[in-house]
Amino acid sequence: MSVLDKNNYVAIMAGGIGSRFWPMSRTNYPKQFLDILNTGRTLIQATYDRFLKFIPNENIYIVTSAQYTDIVAKQLPGLPAANILSEPSRKNTAPCVAYISYKLQQLNPNANLICAPADHLVTDPDTFKNICLDALHFTSHIKALVTLGIKPLNPNTGYGYIQYESFAVSENVFKVKTFTEKPDLDLAKTFIASGDFLWNAGIFVWEVKNIVAAFEKYLPEMHEVFDAERVNFNTPEETEAIERIYPQCVNISIDYGVMEKADNVYVIPASFGWSDLGTWASAYETFDKDYLSNAVGGENVFVLDATNNMVHADHKKLVVLQGIDDFIIVDTHDVLLICKKENEQQIKEYVAEIKRIKGDKYL
Repeated sequence: MSVLDKNNYVAIMAGGIGSRFWPMSRTNYPKQFLDILNTGRTLIQATYDRFLKFIPNENIYIVTSAQYTDIVAKQLPGLPAANILSEPSRKNTAPCVAYISYKLQQLNPNANLICAPADHLVTDPDTFKNICLDALHFTSHIKALVTLGIKPLNPNTGYGYIQYESFAVSENVFKVKTFTEKPDLDLAKTFIASGDFLWNAGIFVWEVKNIVAAFEKYLPEMHEVFDAERVNFNTPEETEAIERIYPQCVNISIDYGVMEKADNVYVIPASFGWSDLGTWASAYETFDKDYLSNAVGGENVFVLDATNNMVHADHKKLVVLQGIDDFIIVDTHDVLLICKKENEQQIKEYVAEIKRIKGDKYL
């Protein structure tokens, strides 16, 4: 293993609850631990497999909620148990990134880190590998915070957007001008037409010393609480230290907390068959379709005179659909969801209302 390889790490962020994939994704078993696409591997397993091709196994970390550590250990038996990091509470991605970054800085001051979600789809892993290695090479030479931007296929309103400068500072590396959260359709169309916007994949690359410096500058209070516990990382006292740290952390994303403020942010435009699989409609786009454009997950689903539907059902149950178009139909052991595809962004709201009326039983 080369010195460069020893310095390369990945943190797979796996603490989310995937509420827009309800009712298949539940709080106690969210979508990153499910085989949403019927590939034989769960989303976190597929993500781990992808990184294992170019990151040493001992340098792969999973940062997840404490309630999911056993699931991670079961699904990734080849991963060292010490590489599963437990968050005592959900505080968005900034504390998650801080945890792994301050820990690695104590372990290896030259650590070069990729932070990536556990539940995304990549259909071209070889191109993904090459882009990640390019990013790691760049950040090992330049004091930069790098994000991967996806060349947009359509004016999708479910993604954030990155605007970048027209001239490259290195081969296929560009300075970021602006970040924009999920735009409305008209603005998304304007972004696409301009040609200088990319989808924000939420995949980041940096040397840990540079992201720690960014925390110190842009999130100083969070920096202080992590820095105060620095000597406890990678020791038996780490768990207790994290339990002291997290209640003091603000709930904020790394995008809002650091990336949108920093002046050394760069983007690498890429196409590697990416989807964040954030919604059932995004899963529909990736599924194989029948001759009536239905995407069907389930061995006992019969579709008669129905088109453009996303269907997911238990293999044991016979499901017959007739005469419906553009619906999401998800059937689990205790919940049946039937929702127009155009309203899928509201599933999160439906879940909140169900919680209000029915409690946590169906969540």
